[in-house]
Amino acid sequence: MYQFKINVEKEEFNQFVENHEYCNLLQSYQWANIKQYWDHYHTGVYEDGKLVGVGLVLIKELPMKFTMFYIPRGPILDYKNQELLSFYFNELKKVAKKRHCLFIKFDPAIHINDYKSKNQNKNYYKDTQYYLDSFKKLGAKHHGYTMYIEDTIQPRFQSNVYACENIEENLPKHTKRLIKDADRRNVKIIHGQKELIDEFSRLVELTEQRKNVSLRNKEYFTLLMNEYPEGGVIFLAQCNLYQLSKEAHAKEEELLKEIQETPENAKKKLRRLNDQLNSAQKDIKEFDEMLDEFGHEDKEISIAGILSVQFGNTCEMLYAGMDERFKKFMPQYKEYVENFKWAFDRECIYSNMGGVEGTLDDGLTKFKDNFDPTINEFIGEFDLPVNKLLFKPSLWAYEKMKKRIKS
Repeated sequence: MYQFKINVEKEEFNQFVENHEYCNLLQSYQWANIKQYWDHYHTGVYEDGKLVGVGLVLIKELPMKFTMFYIPRGPILDYKNQELLSFYFNELKKVAKKRHCLFIKFDPAIHINDYKSKNQNKNYYKDTQYYLDSFKKLGAKHHGYTMYIEDTIQPRFQSNVYACENIEENLPKHTKRLIKDADRRNVKIIHGQKELIDEFSRLVELTEQRKNVSLRNKEYFTLLMNEYPEGGVIFLAQCNLYQLSKEAHAKEEELLKEIQETPENAKKKLRRLNDQLNSAQKDIKEFDEMLDEFGHEDKEISIAGILSVQFGNTCEMLYAGMDERFKKFMPQYKEYVENFKWAFDRECIYSNMGGVEGTLDDGLTKFKDNFDPTINEFIGEFDLPVNKLLFKPSLWAYEKMKKRIKS
């Protein structure tokens, strides 16, 4: 006998999600607090007193006192149990009708394909059609196999690095080389929590200005860190321009002295020393020009950052920022790897770098390919009509509103 509840307690809710194969940050209890401008329910289904399914349902107020329900990457339950699936959505529809809901949108965390981006394929898993048929029986409308991030609320494709031993050894050669470039400039990685929010927010603002996009602000990052005090983490890549310049000048003096002491007939050695001298002088020019801009102080400067949240055995790399003036320092390559290692040390099965276009030819994909990720392809987005009479016009209005907001 099933029982439906709309206010499952936090500890019970999270314990169920964390131990489920579809564990996802967006279905954590406290994600409702992150979505401040939505109302919510923490729904659950019990069978003989045991919790067998949950769903964080976000509720968006629409004009004329209508609403839409949205279950991000959920609900969390056994999708092959048709009886349970039908019971959950039938009961949720009853609740939705009382809230004048027009339709319930959901995008389950069901993978229909996983592959390396170099080996893209369309060999969907054999269960894919079964799930589509199951949702169709509910009356849900599938949005299809969309290809672009903007097509759906959650990306249908994401670039994911799975846990492995010695991740640095498994990186592509060119990525190892880029990390060595960061090491050569003495890039260091630190990690912490709320004490790093100010610097991280500054880096995100620089990224917003550079890309002419709107991301998130300090208040939002603080909210994330407050809601996930155990799993929230900020990584910052830092460098010390003063010390770099000092080392480069010392290297120049050392090389000039050695060149002066080297006999003229040692042409091979002189050629090598002059190449090294040119490299050192090039560094001096670069570092000194940057010191003129940032000040001649002996201090660490934050040049890139990532904010991630661990929930259960998953890690989501949510936001990143970088000071473009330090692009040659390659800080993001080193800090991404440190983020992976942090997540895997905490027994996460993966560290998700976020969405990419399904065409796998965009700049995001190319950058993330540096870490040899697996592409997860999800089943996609569904709409379950609640008010059948107004469903089509409301969906049309929703799509228009979404396009307007994105533009």
